[in-house]
Amino acid sequence: MISRNDAIDILHKHIKNINLFKHCLAAESAMKGLAKYFKENENLWGLVGLLHDGDWEETLANPKIHTLKMLEWLTKYGENNKQLLNAISSHNYSHLGINSPKAKVDWAIYCCDELTGLIVAVALVMPDKKLQSVTVNSVIKKMHSPSFASNVNRKQIMMCEEKLNIKLSEFIEIVLKAMQNISNDLGL
Repeated sequence: MISRNDAIDILHKHIKNINLFKHCLAAESAMKGLAKYFKENENLWGLVGLLHDGDWEETLANPKIHTLKMLEWLTKYGENNKQLLNAISSHNYSHLGINSPKAKVDWAIYCCDELTGLIVAVALVMPDKKLQSVTVNSVIKKMHSPSFASNVNRKQIMMCEEKLNIKLSEFIEIVLKAMQNISNDLGL
C-alpha cells in the first residue's frame, strides 16, 4: 500500500488551495478515528481520507471524472489495494453512477466527507474560531439550520445511522475529536 509520505507528495503535486489540503488532513484524521472505533485498519482508512479529494481541483469542471484522476495517479505509483481504490472512487458515486459504497470504509468516507466541512464551518462562527470550542450539540444545532453551510449535504452525513449503524451524535463526536486532535494542522 502507498505510504503516507507518497500520498502527501501526490497532494502537494496536485493541490494548490491550502483549504482543500486541510480538508484532506481533516478527512484523514476523521477516518482514522472511525477506523479505531470500528477496530479497522487505521492506516488504510487514513489514506482513504487523505486522498479522497486529491484530484478535486483538477476535476472541478467535470465532477464525473472526480476520483478517476486519483485512481490513475495511484495506479502509476503501483497501488493495487482494492479496498483503498474502491473507497476513494465510491465516495463520488452520485456523480459517477458506478461503484456505490458497499464496505464500511466506503460508507465512512461518504458520510464523514461532508461532516468535516460542517465542523469547520461551525468552528469559523465561534468567537475564537477554534475547533476546541465546537461541541457535538453546536454541530447538531447548525446541522438543523439549512441556511448554515448550505452546500453541506446533511442527508449524506445522516446516512451514518443506516449504513454504519452509529448514532449521529456519536458519529459527530468521533469526527470532531479526531479533528480537534489535529487542530494546529488545520489552523483552527
